[in-house]
Amino acid sequence: MSDFSSYEMSSVDRPVNRFQVNPVNHNKPNETIQLDVPQEVYRRLVNSDGEPLEDDTFNEDATEILNKQNLQRTQRQSIKSSFRDKDKPSRFKDQSQTTRFQVAPPNEEDSDDSSGSKDDRELLENEYDTKYGKSFRHFTREALPRLDNYRNIMSIQAAYRPTLDELHNATLTGKSASLNRNQDPEAGNMNGSLKFGWIKGVLIRCLLNIWGVMLFLRLSWVVGQAGIVEGFILILTTTVVTSVTSLSMSAISTNGVIKGGGTYYMISRSLGPEFGGSIGLIFSLANAVACAMYVVGFCESMLDLLKSFGLSIIDGGIQDVRIIGCITITILLVIVVVGMEWEAKAQIGLLIILLVAIADFLIGSLIGPKSELEKAEGFIGYNYTIFKQNLFSDYRVENGVHHDFFSVIAIFFPAATGILAGANISGDLKDPQKSIPKGTLIAILISTATYLFMVLVCAATVARDATGNLADVANGSFAFLNCTEPGQCHYGLQNSFQVIELVSGFGPLIYAGCFAAAISSALASLVSAPKVFQALCKDELYPKIVWFAKGYGKNNEPFRGYVLTFIIAVAFILIGELNLIAPLISNFFLGAYTLINFSTFHASLAKPVGWRPTFKYYNMWLSLVGSILCVAVMFLISWVTALITFAAVLALYLIVAYRKPDVNWGSTTQAQTYKNALMSVQQLNNVEEHVKNYRPQILVLSGLPNTRPVLVDFAYMLTKNLSLLVCGHVIRGTSSQRYRNYLQDRATTWFRKHNIKGFYSLVDGEDFESGTRALMQACGIGKLKPNILLMGYKNDWQTCDKKELDQYFNIMHKALDMYLSVAILRLPTGLDCSQILGDESSAAKIVNDIPRTLQPNESSADLMSADRSVQNGLSGSMDSLSRNVSQDAGDSPNTENGLKQLKTSSTSDLSFMTGTQVKEVSGLPDPVDPKSPQLLTNSLRKSKQKHNDPAFLYKGPGGVELPKEILMELTQFTRKRSHAVIDVWWLYDDGGLTLLLPYIISTRRTWQSCKLRVYALANKKAELEFEQRSMASLLSKFRIDYSDLTLIPDITKKPQETTTTFFNELIKDFVSSEKENGPSNVATEEESIITEDDLMAVQDKTNRYLRLREYLHEQSMKSDLVVMTLPMPRKNIVSAPLYMAWLESLSRDMPPFLFVRGNQTSVLTFYS
Repeated sequence: MSDFSSYEMSSVDRPVNRFQVNPVNHNKPNETIQLDVPQEVYRRLVNSDGEPLEDDTFNEDATEILNKQNLQRTQRQSIKSSFRDKDKPSRFKDQSQTTRFQVAPPNEEDSDDSSGSKDDRELLENEYDTKYGKSFRHFTREALPRLDNYRNIMSIQAAYRPTLDELHNATLTGKSASLNRNQDPEAGNMNGSLKFGWIKGVLIRCLLNIWGVMLFLRLSWVVGQAGIVEGFILILTTTVVTSVTSLSMSAISTNGVIKGGGTYYMISRSLGPEFGGSIGLIFSLANAVACAMYVVGFCESMLDLLKSFGLSIIDGGIQDVRIIGCITITILLVIVVVGMEWEAKAQIGLLIILLVAIADFLIGSLIGPKSELEKAEGFIGYNYTIFKQNLFSDYRVENGVHHDFFSVIAIFFPAATGILAGANISGDLKDPQKSIPKGTLIAILISTATYLFMVLVCAATVARDATGNLADVANGSFAFLNCTEPGQCHYGLQNSFQVIELVSGFGPLIYAGCFAAAISSALASLVSAPKVFQALCKDELYPKIVWFAKGYGKNNEPFRGYVLTFIIAVAFILIGELNLIAPLISNFFLGAYTLINFSTFHASLAKPVGWRPTFKYYNMWLSLVGSILCVAVMFLISWVTALITFAAVLALYLIVAYRKPDVNWGSTTQAQTYKNALMSVQQLNNVEEHVKNYRPQILVLSGLPNTRPVLVDFAYMLTKNLSLLVCGHVIRGTSSQRYRNYLQDRATTWFRKHNIKGFYSLVDGEDFESGTRALMQACGIGKLKPNILLMGYKNDWQTCDKKELDQYFNIMHKALDMYLSVAILRLPTGLDCSQILGDESSAAKIVNDIPRTLQPNESSADLMSADRSVQNGLSGSMDSLSRNVSQDAGDSPNTENGLKQLKTSSTSDLSFMTGTQVKEVSGLPDPVDPKSPQLLTNSLRKSKQKHNDPAFLYKGPGGVELPKEILMELTQFTRKRSHAVIDVWWLYDDGGLTLLLPYIISTRRTWQSCKLRVYALANKKAELEFEQRSMASLLSKFRIDYSDLTLIPDITKKPQETTTTFFNELIKDFVSSEKENGPSNVATEEESIITEDDLMAVQDKTNRYLRLREYLHEQSMKSDLVVMTLPMPRKNIVSAPLYMAWLESLSRDMPPFLFVRGNQTSVLTFYS
């Protein structure tokens, strides 16, 4: 290489000609090239022969040219400037630069050139100058707009385009680690593969399929039945259906690159895998059976020819059909397997034969009858009287069926079902976007003109009935055209299928045309079925078929599919009788037409931004009409087979919908889902709120849902099929987008696995309080916003950092300031299950093992920060709620209050991270997480266990089975409860939320048989009976069933000494006086301590809550759930430790306990 060779730090395989410029004067290669335009920025280098160089890396010839052009600079070996540091302040010049594009100096001496030299100044003045052998891309990290950057339609981020992190972060080097993550799996090296143009690939195939056996055997019969006028209407009707379908198909095929799979590819990428998979499978089967049908048609024509010579193989019937059919299909298979080139040559040869046969028919009509016998059989030649007789319809009874327009169109329509022949081999076309519309529409135009012209010829030259009596012809009369008795006439348009042969100039050519039509249709079907089926198998929409996806050779030929199609075709050929199957095949094709039209209509209706077809001659309503017409024709052909077709499509649709394949094709159904959701949310904004329509929309501070499944289950029990559920997760500090996407995927997978319909909202903040404030303020959209904040109880409030306690308390204040209701759930064993369900030690490893292709816009920046991500908040333990033991008590073998304690995290709800701390919540994906390495995406679908089996849903570290007791605790809100009891302590009127939530729980399937016991406070002991009747009347008007109602009469009574002692023990570490600490300390930690003045100010409240504790232990110790009105945390009156002591006094040693405080607006009403 020359002195000016350029190097790149990363191993990026750059596409050829990423940036080329116009050639400059190169007529005299041996002389110094003069610049015609000094300001020319973009120029293209040429070699010594005047040919342009094809790459940015220059060869030896280019080096010589550059040396001649730059004789005055031959000693310069490196370029030390770029666009990025041209305007950089001098204080940054000394800092080391990390860049993808550098030119290494050959030796140290050359690299020491002074940056202030004259050459440098000239270079800075002409940075666009390409004399130095550098293309524009060497001076910038940015990628220029190029086709290669958009080649993979499955990804958002291109392989050659730098990621946002690489552009935004100045410290990142190359992106070699992430280059190959989005390579198009189908964009392999296609050099040497055979590709067809629009004539060979589409036009010829469509013509051969449309000009089928029907052209020679049934068209004359259609003329006899329908006449010229209705025959034209009939043909034009079929043309309208096929033309509208072609217009729709043209719109789809020009809306982006079409790959292999034809009809299946277009429908599946437009309407989604459910419709695409169902129609793809039946379309492949239809083509395979149609192949057999066309071969049998060829065999029957061959037998007729043999019979005319008095020949047969065995019996001249079904056995001969089987023998000839098997031989024919074998020959066709050999042609196809040899290669598409031979198949294309065979199609051209068959088209020539077909055209010769049509020309033979037209020439014969001009010649006229060649013998008296032909005249006796109804061939008169061009005759106005015959034309006038055949102008209108003459429907007759045939084989017990009285034909009419619709029955005749049902028989004729299969002649027009070949329009997809070209689209089915879309993977073998040079330019499917241009070839499919052009070839298909021209084929329809030519074939329709041919059909109409042949109708005119037949109607003008052949009579409807003829006796074939030569005597009448010899007498010069036309008595041979009069059929007075039924069955007397065996010739003519109505009675003979050999009219085309009769009119032709040379009869055997019509047989050759019939053979060519049948063989060409069979050949096209034999190619189409495997091609479509191969594309279907590649997408793995159905089980056990991926084996057929493998292709062979340069053209990726589906040899396995060919063999399968051959086997199916031979099986139906051996049956021999296909008349009953033919209508079903036609309906299968029409089903595909229906969905093609509907795809275009649906795309135009949904109007996604990506719907930009270059073919503009389509209309969404015309496509809808075409879809309806296809369905109508399906029922006209046979209503039984139409129902069978719909049933087959529905069954296959449900299979794909149930399997939920892991594909994302950007279908219009996805676009329509978004559009519907957006419209619904906008309409919801116009709906005024009413108490009767109140719904509890819950924001639950759960962190990652799999760390606190019981808390999420409880929240979902309140919102299931009713309202909004959002799981909030706060991460301290900042995190990379790749890590955020990873957490989002984990949460979504957990929701899907547990059949929970909820959302996951992740925010990062300076601390837990600021993050939760952001969640409460920004979560939701319009009126789809949470109105209840659900938190876990902070079990370690006595031992945690005082700042954490204050933040936990402040969150309640902020929620009430925002008019959000507040609910706090406490379980005897705590809520955090991260240590039960995952091993903390493997968290970092799991994150490091995340596939680098997790998100298309991830970059190498996240690879270097993986360890930091683990330490920066793997599961958000420091900011999520409901930890159960303190950090200090984590190693203590004694459990709180002697209750059985689960192996939960040994940190608090708000365990803030320091430089030396490590995250406590496990980052290990659930053992049955589809994203985890040990199980694939389809594992859940393949599992025979029920999704609600706790042993299947919850596993210990490494997938070990969990004890039954732990499973019972994990599923306490999801398993069936019998004779459960819910105690509702409705202490204060908060709007009725304290009563509404337990009522919702009692309506759930798992809690339907529970009893609701209501407890309330009495105002006066003397009026206890009256107040009880009033409360019972209120509950009755609310239409809430309850089993027991109790009023507490003496709530103001002084609590027992033991209860008071218990409370004092709770707050002893927080109680302080000014004498002990001095005023300065009080001012510093005024929110973290309890002064004697504070205790005296709320002494009555404290006594009431202690008295309530005694009643709770007396009444509700054996309940399954206790719901109580949350004490109001008065601002500047109650400190955080004192408030938590109240809650601790009420809920310590109790069953699952829910504190609820409404926002003081009614959520219950007794008005209708």
